[in-house]
Amino acid sequence: MPFRQFMGGYNHSMKPIQFDGHTLSRMALRGDHEDEVITAIRETKWEGAKKGRFQCRKSFSYLKEWNGKTYNTKQVKVIFEELETEIIVDTVYVFYF
Repeated sequence: MPFRQFMGGYNHSMKPIQFDGHTLSRMALRGDHEDEVITAIRETKWEGAKKGRFQCRKSFSYLKEWNGKTYNTKQVKVIFEELETEIIVDTVYVFYF
């Protein structure tokens, strides 16, 4: 499956961040965007996750409607792999509150 690649950022890594088509489609269903995932990876603390992966979370001011209800905050939780030359996003969870 082809990957979409993004460059840039700071703090943790200047490595490109890649999303596969399945991850992008699931993100869209959950109401998330690539820019929020990239921001979470670049700007927040990474923690260990299962299978040697990493995870991070970032909350964003939302103040919008999602599925018929208005929420103040949207939080993304990103599960990803850091390889030698790139970061691959495996899963993105989205929480509204």
